[in-house]
Amino acid sequence: MRKVLLAVGLALLAGSVSAQTYPSKTVRFVSGVTPGSASDTMARILAEKLSVSLGQPVIVENRLGAGGLVGAKFVASQEPDGHYIMMYASAFTVSTLLNPGLLDPKELQPVAMVATIPTVLITPPGRYKTAADLVAAAKAQPGKLACASAGSGSATHMALERFRFAAGFEVTMVHTKGAGEALTEVISGRADCYFALVFQAQKMREAGKVSALVVSGPKRTSLMPDLPTTVEAGYPNSDYNFWLGALVAAKTPRPIVDRLAREINALVQSPEIADRIMKLGADPLTMTVAQFEAMIAKELEENARLIKAAGIKAN
Repeated sequence: MRKVLLAVGLALLAGSVSAQTYPSKTVRFVSGVTPGSASDTMARILAEKLSVSLGQPVIVENRLGAGGLVGAKFVASQEPDGHYIMMYASAFTVSTLLNPGLLDPKELQPVAMVATIPTVLITPPGRYKTAADLVAAAKAQPGKLACASAGSGSATHMALERFRFAAGFEVTMVHTKGAGEALTEVISGRADCYFALVFQAQKMREAGKVSALVVSGPKRTSLMPDLPTTVEAGYPNSDYNFWLGALVAAKTPRPIVDRLAREINALVQSPEIADRIMKLGADPLTMTVAQFEAMIAKELEENARLIKAAGIKAN
């Protein structure tokens, strides 16, 4: 018993000492997507300000592949001391399930939520006036409607599957090579619907190229506040939260996790950073570490059920 207590005490002491000296060198934000993407830009915005508050340089390092899993695995394999931070998206609770041999979600510790990027259900102009109209048409002819996605397991695909299962209808899925191709499918009229990222949907609606029906997300979007959420439209448990957040290697001392969470939350809540996030078409969103952990655990359970029910496979 004495040995156990001594070990615990030494572990706590080590964590306290490391937290007091953190950070002791350059901190790296690892981005699993290409420069210019929303989450990559978000990492760069935070890195610029964290360099000041942490007192050490904070840089962004891109490590691409497997829907962000290559970068995430790299961070998970580093010394758990907070000097490597993964900027990941909700793909974390999808890609890890679709590619179980690449990364166990438990290899990363959630730190801070940063933002949510709403997706908007768009259709060819005037084809459907409301989400209920589209649902009714799909139920009348099961499988006849074609709906696009930016790839199997993508946020655009998961948003559609969440909505489809909640509303109880079937469609023919058209998985494209990316958002541009998916938008073209709807604009041309070949696809009946697509859950587009809000800033893409806004531009296309303003140009008269698509109709926008509902938002999939935890709340209405500031860019298109007139649109109801899928839940407000009458479909419980239909929303998909496309989030962006920061994670570190598991076993990172809690004092370091808590400090990073405080620093990032303070930045996201600041008027300057919040405004820059909203200009990216995202809505700032903060949580406690415990809330972020609970949200991820719940998503992993829900997505596992959805992936099985919809027969979703990795690209």
